[in-house]
Amino acid sequence: MHLVRSPRRRRVARLAVLVLAASLLSGLAVAAQAPDTQAPAALREALQAAWQHHPSYRATEAQLAAARARFDAAGQPLYNPEVELAGDDEGPDRTTTAGLNLTLDLSGKRRVRRDAASARVDQATAEAKLRRRDFAKQWFASWAELQTSQQRVRTGERRLALVTRFGELAQKQFAAADISGLERDLALLARDEAQAQQSQLVAEQAEAEARFRAVGGAPELLASLTLPSDALPAPMAPQTGIEQLPDWQAAQAAALAAEREVTVARRNRVADPTVGVRGGRIDYGNVQDNVVGVSVSIPLFVRNSYRAEVVAAQADADVAVAEAERVRVELDADRRRAIDSYAAAQSAWSRWQASRGTDVERRANLLERLWREGELSTADYLLQLKQTLDTQLAGAELEARLWRSYTDYLAATGQLERWAGLEGTP
Repeated sequence: MHLVRSPRRRRVARLAVLVLAASLLSGLAVAAQAPDTQAPAALREALQAAWQHHPSYRATEAQLAAARARFDAAGQPLYNPEVELAGDDEGPDRTTTAGLNLTLDLSGKRRVRRDAASARVDQATAEAKLRRRDFAKQWFASWAELQTSQQRVRTGERRLALVTRFGELAQKQFAAADISGLERDLALLARDEAQAQQSQLVAEQAEAEARFRAVGGAPELLASLTLPSDALPAPMAPQTGIEQLPDWQAAQAAALAAEREVTVARRNRVADPTVGVRGGRIDYGNVQDNVVGVSVSIPLFVRNSYRAEVVAAQADADVAVAEAERVRVELDADRRRAIDSYAAAQSAWSRWQASRGTDVERRANLLERLWREGELSTADYLLQLKQTLDTQLAGAELEARLWRSYTDYLAATGQLERWAGLEGTP
């Protein structure tokens, strides 16, 4: 019997070699061309500790251990020998024999199963890297959200202090008959509204802290660290393809593993013979003689040819190849989106920082002076103060969006793990 390797199988094998070479070259190019920037040391240490103490890390390590164990199992011989003991008693004749049977893997099932298990180990490794990358994205996004909520709470506290003080001044002005009762009531209503809004900001901060702790974050360890937003580099067009991204590597590894499962299914259609030897003794009354025998048995795949398993495996391989192509298209589109979004967020952040309208203290003092001098009515004062504080709150949200887009940009260009200090870690 001659086994013929299909042209499709050869194409996939050559594709796997090309993929591996492209991934290595991409990694070298990224190391040579990526800017030498990393997250602050405290952030890197906190993220590494969060990852290594999170249940996702243990689950990832367990999945890798399972894939490696299956690879070891696939490398073991398929069949164990069988010992057969038999005794016949027919009238005056008594026969006693002992035999040993062994099924022979003549079609190379063990080798192709080991190759398929090796591909599954590569797939598990790529998926582990993907989960680690996604964890880093979620951790940084949660931390930025927590930082934003804390800034908004501080801004809200400043707003509450300003309108409370303004309410006290309004009561004094009303007592001195300098303003009307309507204006005094308007100031007190603004104070009550600020108190209600502050309670909402505090609740949002508690929710953000809970989400950060859910990914292993420890806010108390990073309490003194602020977002280094001014030090973020400008976006750069990637110099390499998407081959270094864990999303693509995981999809491609899954496609290769599925193709190897097709080969396993085809080899399973080949019947393996069982060879047996036996020896014993036969008694004819008072006469004894030795018995020696050899047997060969081959299963006949007549009722079930196992062809359906091959068709199913081939269909699974086609699905995996199509899925890898879908991932490639989506990664290319997402990379463009991430670069454009980060560029827009950084530009908006730069403009916001350069605006004089973001100086809350200066604006608040100016508005109060104009109100005291009678150049602003109470309604105008509260309206402009609200606009000033809303701008400060919007700035905190803008900074959070800047960090979210920067994290997406790093992930889409394959730089997140190096920036976060997770490259080369388990």
